[in-house]
Amino acid sequence: MTAKGNHPITDIGTLKALAHPLRMKLYRALCVARVATASQLADQVDEAVSLVSYHLRKLAEHGLIEEAQPQSGDGRERWWQPSSEGVSIKDKDFRDAPERAAAHLAATRLFHEQRSDMYRRYLDERLLWGPEWNSAAPDNESLLRLTPAELTELGKELLALAKKYDEMGRAAEATGDTEGRENVALHVYGFPFRP
Repeated sequence: MTAKGNHPITDIGTLKALAHPLRMKLYRALCVARVATASQLADQVDEAVSLVSYHLRKLAEHGLIEEAQPQSGDGRERWWQPSSEGVSIKDKDFRDAPERAAAHLAATRLFHEQRSDMYRRYLDERLLWGPEWNSAAPDNESLLRLTPAELTELGKELLALAKKYDEMGRAAEATGDTEGRENVALHVYGFPFRP
C-alpha cells in the first residue's frame, strides 16, 4: 500500500464515489481480502465482472484503491488493493454548504444501513457460527453522561484498541496462526440523545 493510516475524505466527489452502494460493498470486500481481482470481488457481490471493473476504476480515480502487484502468473488479471488502511469521513468537513452536508448525511445513512445489513445477516446465520463465536460476539449498549470532549476521547480510545487487536491478529496470521481466525466487524456508534 502506498499510504499508511486512514485516507481522510474531505471532498464531495470522493465522498459520492464511495457512497455508491456497490462501490462501498466492493471497498469493504477489498479491505477484507487485502488484494483481489474484479472476478474475485464479482463473485462476492454477485455482480458481472464488467460492472465490478467499472466501479473499481471509479474508486481508483478517487484514490481509494490502487493496483496491486500481480498475485499469479496470469498477466491478464488486474489486482487491486486499498490505498490506505481505511477512510475517515468527518462531519466538520462537510458543514460549510447545504449540498455538502446533504451528501455527507446520505453517505452516512448508506454506511449505517450496510452495517446493519451485515449484523442482521450474522443474526440470521447465528446458529451456523456455533456457541463459541456466539458467546464471543459482544452485543452491548451503554448509556453514558458525557461532554463532547469526553465522547471524542472515548472514540479515540476505542479506535486505538480496535487497531491494536487488528494489528495483533494480522501479525499472528502472518506467522501462520490462522486456526479459528475469522473476519470480525466491530461497529461502534456514540451519539447524543434525549429521552
